[in-house]
Amino acid sequence: MISPLVRRRRLAIELRNLRGRSGYSASALAAKSGVARQRISALENAHVAPDLDQLARLLDVFDIESGARESLMVIAREARVRGWWSRYSDEMGRRQAGYANLEAGACEIHEYQMTFLPGLLQLPAYTEARTQLERPRAANYDPARAIEARASRQRAVRRSGGPTYEVIIDEVAVRRPAVPVGVFADQLDHMVALPSEWSKLTIRILPLTPSTAIRAVPRSAFAWYRYPDPEDPVVVAVDTVTDDLILTEEGVVATYLDLYDALRSAAWSPSESLDFLIEIGQQARRAVHEG
Repeated sequence: MISPLVRRRRLAIELRNLRGRSGYSASALAAKSGVARQRISALENAHVAPDLDQLARLLDVFDIESGARESLMVIAREARVRGWWSRYSDEMGRRQAGYANLEAGACEIHEYQMTFLPGLLQLPAYTEARTQLERPRAANYDPARAIEARASRQRAVRRSGGPTYEVIIDEVAVRRPAVPVGVFADQLDHMVALPSEWSKLTIRILPLTPSTAIRAVPRSAFAWYRYPDPEDPVVVAVDTVTDDLILTEEGVVATYLDLYDALRSAAWSPSESLDFLIEIGQQARRAVHEG
């Protein structure tokens, strides 16, 4: 299954390009196709799932060849699919549902985490501890469902044929436990064992004092996603305190890809990173026994 959100964004790009090449204004296209101008704007900005009949009328106006037309109709049908997360988005939390959507069908996932250990690597006990601490007072999602959804996302990315997954974790996130120390020690042991069980996983630690200077310092955690269809946009998701920014504009995305490359160059190698996780895990174990 391809991410419906990504296919919606792809369709938006294609429609904007078609209208630009044809020379129609939004008002002129609305008049000729019978599709409301507001609806055209919503489609071109990926704000709504496409209506297939309306799309067909727009494509009639553009008069494109049959192969290109069918490709766009396929994209539109995929943009309308409701993934498993759609049924539970209110219960699992809309932010997590958004990440499940982006992960669907990705062939590459790259992530930088500066505060917490990555959700796709979390044990249920770690997820539960963080969910209880992070859940806003006014939130109406179900913590138990959120934990189940995290496990479902992990199974999806680890499926046969799933994406490669590389994560860069800031040293601060490892040195400063965000959960009780016993849970933290178990989580670090889990992360040390994971790469031998999951061949497509790479873990790197970004040290506090890297050997090479970083051109720009990230202001927040972010992830980027690549998909099998080279015409689908590369997507960047930026983690903020209250929401996530989903970016597909090429120039903006390129800035984040450059930043990620700089972080990767400054990070320790996978073997050095696992050695560091082992060391911090041992320290956490000693704290448990002494505490």
